Amino acid sequence: MKAIEISSFGAPEVLRVAERPAPVAGEGELLIRVAASGVNRPDVLQRTGNYPVPPGASDLPGLEVAGEIVAGDAKALAAAGFAIGDHVCALVAGGGYAELCTAPVAQCLPVPRGWSDVDAATLPETFFTVWSNVFERGRLQKGETLLIQGGSSGIGVTAIQIAKALGATVIVTAGSDDKCEACLKLGADHAINYRTADFAEEARRLTGGKGVDVILDMVAGSYVARELDCLAEDGRLVIIAVQGGVKAEINAGLVLRRRLTITGSTLRPRPVAFKGAIAKALREKVWPLLESGAIKPIVHSRFAAAGEPSGAAQAHTLMESNQHIGKIVLTW
Repeated sequence: MKAIEISSFGAPEVLRVAERPAPVAGEGELLIRVAASGVNRPDVLQRTGNYPVPPGASDLPGLEVAGEIVAGDAKALAAAGFAIGDHVCALVAGGGYAELCTAPVAQCLPVPRGWSDVDAATLPETFFTVWSNVFERGRLQKGETLLIQGGSSGIGVTAIQIAKALGATVIVTAGSDDKCEACLKLGADHAINYRTADFAEEARRLTGGKGVDVILDMVAGSYVARELDCLAEDGRLVIIAVQGGVKAEINAGLVLRRRLTITGSTLRPRPVAFKGAIAKALREKVWPLLESGAIKPIVHSRFAAAGEPSGAAQAHTLMESNQHIGKIVLTW
């Protein structure tokens, strides 16, 4: 099979098309003929040597795929209601940048009715991440207010749509007026250009001084202290990335007085059972919203994975430019 390898750590050009042996599905797994692979920020971190591959995972990048089931553990397939020939999307711990990819059956979901495989390849990484962090760790409830840092990212556009569909008020930050406008069109109630306004002051103003209930943070660093300052009583800050640095100085007294929660997580190293539980929750509570059209695919760009020059390299260049709104996809 053709696959995209990281030939050495470095710039996007280190992503090379290579021939690899086809993987074989083991117990509890299935094999997907990949139609499309989602591109995510962790792929960039892996390419630059800043995201170690979990033990036992493929060294190939790629955390989400969609395509046709071509083989698998018959018992596990039957138990999940899948069959050879079905189209699924899957969250994987690696190996997604390839024509064939194995995945735990528990981490697969059917391609939603009315969605293409390319559309479905945008789902697993961001939807699993948002559900786990915003709704399970952050406990966002109907009627509460969510602040999303980086509203135009793949994570951001996912969080906007799910939170709005489930009855929350959504405030986002973005780095340009155009990106703010795009977030508003996706359903965000308010958008703050963080280059021209102080997001903490704006969040307090927009909530009448009360503050927001949940913050989804991909920045960390110096943002943390400002985020705590704009949380409501019993507010929850959920950190899922540290693009702004791993260290922060906070006012612990504020945490005590307002009964604030600071939490966070990474998804890739978690066990199959944990990810499978998220998949079940998504299928029950979010998949109907996808099939009804309440949540729509947001594909900014697609690149031919094995093209010349490397489609993967082009995709990573776009990812690092931060010029995209929504998801970037590789097609096979």
